[in-house]
Amino acid sequence: MEKDEIDLKAQELIREVRARTSPLDANALDLLYNGARSFNGWTDEPVSEKQLRQIYDLMKLCPTSANCCPLRIKFICSDEAKDKMGPLIFERNRAKTMQAPAVAIFGMDLAFYQHMPFLAPHRPDDVPNRMKENPNLIQPWAVRNATLQAGYFILAVRAIGLDAGPMQGVDAAGLDEAFWGGTDVKTMFICSVGRGNEETVFKKLPRFEFEEVCEIL
Repeated sequence: MEKDEIDLKAQELIREVRARTSPLDANALDLLYNGARSFNGWTDEPVSEKQLRQIYDLMKLCPTSANCCPLRIKFICSDEAKDKMGPLIFERNRAKTMQAPAVAIFGMDLAFYQHMPFLAPHRPDDVPNRMKENPNLIQPWAVRNATLQAGYFILAVRAIGLDAGPMQGVDAAGLDEAFWGGTDVKTMFICSVGRGNEETVFKKLPRFEFEEVCEIL
C-alpha cells in the first residue's frame, strides 16, 4: 500500500519513541500488573475530570478491529447520577459502588460502523458494507472490541496511579433505559474508579500457570 505523508510521519514518530524509551521496570510492572488489585472499597480522595480525560486519552490509543472503537462510557460522579444508578446495581454490590468517587458504565455501540468514514477514512465503506451485508457480525464485533477497550481502560486507570473495580453485577437493561435511552448503545458492565482502600482487599485468588493454558507451537 502506498504511504502518504501522514503514514510517513507516524513511522518517524514510532522510531523516535522507541529510541528514547525502554521496557517497563519492576515498579511500573507492579503498578499495572503484579501488585495491582481490583478494589471493593474506596477512600474519600476525589477523581477529577482531568484524570478521567487522561484515562480516556490513554485508552483510546489502543487497537480495535479496523479502528472501530465501539466503547461508550458514562462517568457517574454526581449525587444525582448515583441516585439514578444505585437501584440498578445488584444489592450485594451497591454500597461499595456508590462509595466510589467515579463509576464508568461501559456500553457497546451497535451502530459503531456508521462512524467508520471518520475512524478509517482510507477505507470508509469497508466495514459499513460488511456489517450491512452480514448483520449477524455487528454484535460480535461490538462485544469483542468494546471489551478490549474496557480492558485498556482498567490498565489506563492503574497507569495514572488510581485503582479500578470492574464488576458485572448490574441490571443491564435498566442501565440501558436510564443512561442509553434512544441510542444503539447496550450496557456491558461497570468499573469503579478512585483511590482504593487497602483494608478492603481480599487474598489474591489462584491463576493458571503458563504450562496449564499455553502452548508454544
